[in-house]
Amino acid sequence: MKNIKIAGEALPNMPWEERPAGSHAAMWRYSANPVIPRDLLPDSNSIFNSAVVPFKDGFAGVFRCDDTNRRMALHVGFSKDGIKWDINPETLKFEGADPEVGQWVYGYDPRVAKIEDKYWVTWCNGYHGPTIGVAWTDDFKTFHQMENAFLPYNRNGVMFPRKINGKYAMLSRPSDTGHTAFGDIFYSETPDMEYWGHHRHVMAPAPFEVSAWQCMKIGAGPIPIETSEGWLLFYHGVLRSCNGYVYSFGSALLDLDQPWKVLARSGPYLISPQTPYECMGDVPNVAFPCAALHDPQTGRVAVYYGCADTVTGLAFGYIPEIIEFTRKTNIL
Repeated sequence: MKNIKIAGEALPNMPWEERPAGSHAAMWRYSANPVIPRDLLPDSNSIFNSAVVPFKDGFAGVFRCDDTNRRMALHVGFSKDGIKWDINPETLKFEGADPEVGQWVYGYDPRVAKIEDKYWVTWCNGYHGPTIGVAWTDDFKTFHQMENAFLPYNRNGVMFPRKINGKYAMLSRPSDTGHTAFGDIFYSETPDMEYWGHHRHVMAPAPFEVSAWQCMKIGAGPIPIETSEGWLLFYHGVLRSCNGYVYSFGSALLDLDQPWKVLARSGPYLISPQTPYECMGDVPNVAFPCAALHDPQTGRVAVYYGCADTVTGLAFGYIPEIIEFTRKTNIL
């Protein structure tokens, strides 16, 4: 491929492992997966579907930690190398929200996007059903909660890492109160992080006969990565099999100025549940991406993904190769 430009700050210290000998896969798993076990905290039942970003001389994250009451909560964690994590056993507390919105019910599947000088956290927030909570921090100590972005019911709120046409932008997946048997990705934007609009349809599930792994519902994964070829989006897709739901993830390219316009979309998956830690757990057969670290100079990307709703795994790849994979297998 031609020389691809990748936006972002240099990240030479990101976690990395080269492709296994003899493999030709566009992405491959970390050989020491799972990188975060289910019982890292004294009372954690599971730690998965979490967000990680570069922070100071290492990394910080917001983690979904379900406790042994099976309550869904968010915790802050730090790491020097992105592999070994120190997660605060105390739950994350948000400040400043209107009491109507700020009353905690549940929270899960966070994402974190650094936009200018703030780290913006989005998560599935309990407010008469699931919707998208929004907060910001600049130190991962104090978190300032805003209004919810949307009405219930919505999940998978994923912000873009910069303003687009002068406005903050987010992908989301309208849903229902349960284990949604449908789901398209939509785009929304706001001038002030309070009033969201300009809603546009991005992608729908693929027809079963075209790409079955993503035929029931889809949802945005990590924060999109800006490249000269478009926004690289990792997204999950779900197959309703005779043995239940199967969550895999693939890739898409979105237009830089109008991200609701899809330029290419992979037919095959990048990662699908195949290993014991992906196929066995509280919710079997799940590979659910929520965060990505990348180094523009080398093109490396490391994707953190939830495994069987129980533990956290890492998968690696090269951004130019993934873009080429997306184009070559494009189903549009």
